Amino acid sequence: MKVSGDIGVISDTHALLRPEAVRALDGCELILHAGDIGNSRVIPALKERAAVVAIRGNIDKDPWADEYPISEAIEVNGKFIYLIHNIGELDLDPFGTFDAVVFGHSHQPKNEQKNGVLYFNPGSAGPRRFSLPIAVGRLTTHKHGITGKIIELSVDQSA
Repeated sequence: MKVSGDIGVISDTHALLRPEAVRALDGCELILHAGDIGNSRVIPALKERAAVVAIRGNIDKDPWADEYPISEAIEVNGKFIYLIHNIGELDLDPFGTFDAVVFGHSHQPKNEQKNGVLYFNPGSAGPRRFSLPIAVGRLTTHKHGITGKIIELSVDQSA
């Protein structure tokens, strides 16, 4: 798959697709959802903005979620990305095969290069968990790999 700009990354919406999160992903031709979607309306709403690749998370148990795999490997601009909801369930060594591993589950943003692989968790875009930020992310492909950016959202505290 070829995209001309950034790749949007969202996770742990838990059925709450915040308008701030959608705005932060504006301009992306591709959005990756790293699981805990929450209901059948989230992904179609994201597809109104861009192409979407989504996996299911541990809360996605209803029949609507059956169409989403537990993990997914994709190629974007010649770079390989592995999506899995819970990084603790990663059962492969991405080194030498994948340029990035995108995950969610912990609600804690992470943007770390390790042995040439980007480990990227955009954080939670849905309901706030403890004092963790509400966030999404963007990935940019380069000649030599992928870089990530965490975008903390300023949101209505009552939501």
